[in-house]
Amino acid sequence: MGRGDLSDAEWERLRPFLPVSNGRCGRWRDHRQVIDGILHRVRTGVQWRDLPERFGPWKTVHERHRLWSADGTWERLLQQVQAKADAAGEVDWDISVDSTVVRAHQHAAGARTDPPSAPGPKGAEAAEHQDENAVAEPRRPPGGGGAGGEGLGRSRGGFTTKLHLSADGRCRPLSLIVTPGQQADCTQFKPVLEKIRVPRTGPGRPRKKPDSLAADKAHSNGPCHEYLRSRGIPHTIPEKTDSQAARLRKGSRGGRPPGFDEERYKKRNTVERTINRLKNARAVATRYDKRGYVYLGTATAAALTIWLRT
Repeated sequence: MGRGDLSDAEWERLRPFLPVSNGRCGRWRDHRQVIDGILHRVRTGVQWRDLPERFGPWKTVHERHRLWSADGTWERLLQQVQAKADAAGEVDWDISVDSTVVRAHQHAAGARTDPPSAPGPKGAEAAEHQDENAVAEPRRPPGGGGAGGEGLGRSRGGFTTKLHLSADGRCRPLSLIVTPGQQADCTQFKPVLEKIRVPRTGPGRPRKKPDSLAADKAHSNGPCHEYLRSRGIPHTIPEKTDSQAARLRKGSRGGRPPGFDEERYKKRNTVERTINRLKNARAVATRYDKRGYVYLGTATAAALTIWLRT
């Protein structure tokens, strides 16, 4: 076991949810060896070609990561681990929402303008994904159409991408979305919350609604407040200075000031600490992946390790 590899306990938590081959068209290379190779690259940011030989052929490791990013396997693994934690009562549903700008390396540019092809692996990988059709059909990954379609843009930080996320009260990511670096936070507020989906280990619908939510002033606008009210989610979001001045100018027609719980807002630092934990992975802190869906898979793999090691 090398530094950063899955421990035996972490592997046993993850192993039941991994896809299996039906054996008719060969076998996958050992999942644990390949996942350790993926996590090594996520943690160090090393080029795929420079992976140590103990992880096997670098092309196999890269293709497994690309495929699992495209068909949603990383997201399903994250949800299953979250479901186990929720069943044990280990999830703090007082969540926080925020985003972080990630500098894109020059190697992240240059993706083809045409959309990426739908995952259609041959051999054992094709057989495996045929068995998984009951869980989720392989879908065409998003992207194409230039840098914007791959979640790359220009912000004050230069050539950047932005990672929007929600985090539980124990500094663990619940949902992740990738956009260009100049994308406003409020535009992704609803998609981030809609992406929270923690399955039940028994019968019942997945849990999607938090107990409460905290966010910064970037999410303080009418559509965000209306969405939270429509779902009945208690929230603590500070009012913008200009919004407060406009409300006061209207007098009684301006309505009451929004409620604000200072003690609850102090817990918003959990999402900032979650971002710090994610950016301990060098391939998350700096984007090297050309395709947006592959970078989302990289960030999801980093989130998965946080859940496994908490």
